[in-house]
Amino acid sequence: MSSKETNDLFLYGASGHGKVVLEIAEILNLPIGGFIDQNPNLRSIYGYPVLRELPEYGNTFISIGNNLIRKNLAEKINEKRYIHLIHPECNISKRCEIGVGSVIMAGATLNTGSQIGSHCIINTNASIDHECTIRDFVHISPNVALAGDVSVGEGTHIGIGACIIQGVRIGKWVTIGAGAVIIRDVPDYAVVVGNPGKVIKYNK
Repeated sequence: MSSKETNDLFLYGASGHGKVVLEIAEILNLPIGGFIDQNPNLRSIYGYPVLRELPEYGNTFISIGNNLIRKNLAEKINEKRYIHLIHPECNISKRCEIGVGSVIMAGATLNTGSQIGSHCIINTNASIDHECTIRDFVHISPNVALAGDVSVGEGTHIGIGACIIQGVRIGKWVTIGAGAVIIRDVPDYAVVVGNPGKVIKYNK
């Protein structure tokens, strides 16, 4: 087995999110072994093979946007194989912490003291201010703005363009709708929409 094969990166998930993650890996000049996906109609994407099973060698990145699926897969794959991917055109404080399996996309800003958990998605042009805490398997959508000292629980999805004022605590597996403005704490599993944000139902 060559050293290249040993270090090859395999992207688990060949959807649109996977394609974006692929381009970050290309920009970082990482050796890419291909995608893993169960869709029988997919054989290659952008010239990279689509495999059905994860090889026993190489590194792994779960390139699936759904938070729960990402968590379920992460629990089945050896953690030592995960890397995180950071687009070079980000603004990230040297005092941030970023967990394994997370991706930081182009234009994102992470300010001092912020902590990003494992297998998170910090999407295009998202802004995370000082001392925010983002737990595992969270998806922060494009153009979301988090003010300072915001806490976001495991598995939460914050929709595109949402804004959250300073000091707010958001529970786990919450869904915040696109463009919502959050001015108070949000309980676990809540679905929140509007300005100001209101709970309309709860996730199972």
